[in-house]
Formats: sequence, structure tokens, C-alpha cells
Amino acid sequence: MALHNRIDKRILKEKMQHSNEERITISFYKYHQLAEPKTFRDELYKLLDQLGVMGRIYVAHEGINAQISAPKANLDLFREKLYSIDFLNGVRLNIAVDDNGKSFFKLKILVRKKIVADGLDDASFDVTKTGQHVNAADFNKLAEDPNTIIIDMRNHYESEVGHFKGAILPDVDTFREELQIAEDLLKDNKDKNLLMYCTGGIRCEKASAWMRHKGFNNVFQLNGGIIEYTRQVKSEGLENKFIGKNFVFDERLGERISEDIVSVCHQCGKACDTHTNCKNDGCHLLFIQCDECATHFNGCCSDECKEIIAMPVEAQKELRKGINKGRQVFRKGRSEKLAFRKVNHQSPTIL
Repeated sequence: MALHNRIDKRILKEKMQHSNEERITISFYKYHQLAEPKTFRDELYKLLDQLGVMGRIYVAHEGINAQISAPKANLDLFREKLYSIDFLNGVRLNIAVDDNGKSFFKLKILVRKKIVADGLDDASFDVTKTGQHVNAADFNKLAEDPNTIIIDMRNHYESEVGHFKGAILPDVDTFREELQIAEDLLKDNKDKNLLMYCTGGIRCEKASAWMRHKGFNNVFQLNGGIIEYTRQVKSEGLENKFIGKNFVFDERLGERISEDIVSVCHQCGKACDTHTNCKNDGCHLLFIQCDECATHFNGCCSDECKEIIAMPVEAQKELRKGINKGRQVFRKGRSEKLAFRKVNHQSPTIL
């Protein structure tokens, strides 16, 4: 069998949009030394493909990072098969908070150098020596302690639409930038409580270990990230200290955690937290767009891109030749095309 998808993504996406199959969006990760990540990747693909699993999974010598969707009818079987893999037995599965079942339309498993790109090159660093994991109730208690500094370990386009109250929100494009900024920003506060969070926990797993490695004494991380925090808040009737949306890396681009809207449309400035990618395939910029601007600009980030998508397909292809749009996708709010492009977050002063 082919160990990758061979069908055009547009066909798969349309099929997914019209499917009535109930699916559950799940994320999980595990740091574990894999001697042969390519072999593991191929065997995992065979297993998940048989179960109808879709999603994006990264495999590396340091472990696995997965965001997937599974048919609801196969959920128990999926869990059984996954847990039959020794190092994944009992791994926490984060179930999506706001799920329409259409988060992914194909299965993609990639072998990478690392499951979280960090830019670190320190042979003495041990990623398993993490900070203390805390649940939602303990997170809330720590958040109320004046000796606690809360820091968001996600990228700028994630924290812009939602974050914990009082958190420091570094204005970064990548996790590797975040680690250095966090270390520099907090270097004079090594004895304070450092409370870290991210989407599902994987970035904080590495970040908390790094901060401990750098001499920070009281490092805590939100176990299961924003996703698990939200589940616990709802099930236990706790105060929700997260405002806005939780950005997610799938077709949904976000799941609502609270009714607060903390960001604006990048084209008109109206309160809005709906992410989209520019419909011009030669741009594909990730930005925030309200319904009115989506109609006016035909789903594009600018009049220029609106004019381009009105051209014949072959003419569009010709224009795209030689253009590298890779970095555009996650440079939300950085484009000069956007009248209300993102400005730096105002982070609380560290005393």
C-alpha cells in the first residue's frame, strides 16, 4: 500500500466538507527516544489509515506530536491500537473543545529533526526534566498569587485572539524565538513562580525544562494546555481565566473558549477573531477578517489579491512562479496590506 496520500487535496477537502460522518478531533504528544523514526512512521501510517484517521503528525528521534481526527465509531478501537504501542500506552488524548468534525481532510505523517523546532544546541539539556505539571484548579490558584508570572508560550497570531488574563504575550513568530525572549525577559525573576501555558502542552513541556536548565527555580506548566484546562473548567465548575479563542492548527483555525473578542479585523478594525487564509494561492496570508470584509474582498487580504483571483487560473499560476509564500502563512498581521495590522501586545510590567 502507498504510505502517503495520492488524491488531490481539493477533492479530499470537498469530500470532507460534505461528509456526514461524525469525527472527533484529538491531539497528543510524547517525548521518547525513537531509534528508527522512519520505520515507526511507516508502521503508524498503516495502522491509522486502516482506522480512517486523518490529521498531521510529526515523528522524530525525540518522539511524536500529533493533531488528528478519528471517526467517532472507531474511537475506542483507535485508543486500543494506539495504547498497544509501548511508549504511547496511557498517553493523554486532548479532545477538542469546539469541534465540527472537519478539522482535517487527509492523513500526513512527516519525519522531522524535532517534533518541536526549538533552535537549541545544548548537549547537556534534558527535555525530560520539566517543570511541575498543574491542573486547572492549581493553575487558577497560582495565577492569583502576586509572586507568579504567567507567560504564553505560543506565537503572536495565537495569543492575539485569546490568552489568559494577566499573561505576558511575547510578540514572536516562532517557538525558537519565544524561548530566547522568555529567558531574557525573566532573567532577573528566577525565584518567582513561572507559570507557562500553550495549546496542548507540548511546547511548555520543552520550555519548562529549558527554563529549569537555565536556573529558574519554581517552574510550572499547565498540564494538557488550554484544551485540557477548558475541559476541567467546564466539568468542575471552575472560574475560566482564559479570554477569547484558542487558536488551533487545523481547518478550524480556532475554538471558542469564552465569548470575549479580544482582537480586531485586520482590514476594518471591527471587533473580530475569525482567522482565514487569503484565497489568492500566491499569497495565502493568515489574518483576521470579519464577514463584511470577507464579502468585500472576496476572502482576500487586499484589493490586489482580489483582482488576482478574478484572473483565469493559468494566468494566476504564471504569476505564482518563483514566489515563496511559506513564511506568509503564519505572518498574520505583519503585512503592509492590512490597515489594522497587528501591533505589539502590551504585557504587564515584571516587578
